[in-house]
Amino acid sequence: MAQIESHKILAWIYGKGRGSVFTPKDLQPLASNDNLRITLRRLTAEGKIRRLLRGVYEYPEFSRLLNAPASPDPDAIARAIARAHGWTILPEGNTALNLLSLSTQVPAQWQYFSDGPTKSIHWSGGVIAFKHRANKETTGLSPETALLVQALKALGEDHVDGTVLCTLRERISEKAFARAVREARYATSWVYEIIKRLAEKKEAAHA
Repeated sequence: MAQIESHKILAWIYGKGRGSVFTPKDLQPLASNDNLRITLRRLTAEGKIRRLLRGVYEYPEFSRLLNAPASPDPDAIARAIARAHGWTILPEGNTALNLLSLSTQVPAQWQYFSDGPTKSIHWSGGVIAFKHRANKETTGLSPETALLVQALKALGEDHVDGTVLCTLRERISEKAFARAVREARYATSWVYEIIKRLAEKKEAAHA
């Protein structure tokens, strides 16, 4: 039975693909707690997965340039932690800009609004900060729409230029823009007008 559970755990990890980050909570339906703990310890010792911090693991990508495992994705770490605690999180400020390729700067802190407690988590690559905040403007929005709203607000209306609009059109699908137009009606008026304009141009480009 234990061996079957171990095979299920490894198949689940491989199925998620390299670069995926997970916690034991993600794997609980597959095995008993004891076998889960033993299997994760063994896979870590064998180098098949790596432990990023307590209770957080990664199936690492390999960097040919570095000839070593690639750096973990901080956003994937944040989302794995949020899943484990049942939090809903939303990237804010420079984190949102980085995720949408609107900034090449790596944030000193990866910051998220959260419906969980305010908490900072330190790991070898930096700090992930969760800030408890009820943000009515993003209530009921899909993650992609909420990310778009936060990124535009972080930039400010005066800094949304042609380069920004071009990047957003490339990064976001026509379907996601159409959903954003439906969902973001109660966002700040200038943010909503930009989303509508982007959606119209994306639709026209595929007409």
